[in-house]
Amino acid sequence: MRSPRRCSRNGCPRQAVATLTYVYNESTAVVGPLAAFAEPHTYDLCEPHARSLTAPRGWDVVRHEGEFEPPPPTTDDLVALAEAVREAARPTPRPPEDDHDLPTPGHTARRGHLRVIPPNH
Repeated sequence: MRSPRRCSRNGCPRQAVATLTYVYNESTAVVGPLAAFAEPHTYDLCEPHARSLTAPRGWDVVRHEGEFEPPPPTTDDLVALAEAVREAARPTPRPPEDDHDLPTPGHTARRGHLRVIPPNH
C-alpha cells in the first residue's frame, strides 16, 4: 500500500499538502496545492512549512491563498488497502516439519546460534 506523501523538509514527519516549484528564469518560488504526482525538481511541503517558506533575497514567493488540504484517497489507495486486508486475513500454511534437522541419537546439531539436544530414550 502506498503511504501518503510526506513533507520534503529534513526531519519533518507531517503529511504533504502543498507543492513548491522554483521558476528560476523569473526568480520566483511558487507554493500551490499538492500536485497530483510527485515530480522531479518539485518539493512537497506540509502546511506549516508551506505557510512559512521564505525565498532568497531578490526572489518573489507566489503562495496559494486558500486552504491546503490533504488529497482525498484515490481508488488506487482503496484497492491497495482492500488487498492488504485480504492478504492479512489469509491463513498462512504451516511449513512441513523437516526430519533432517533432528540430530541422530547421541549427537547434537547446531542451527545458527541454537543447539538441538536429542531427547533421552
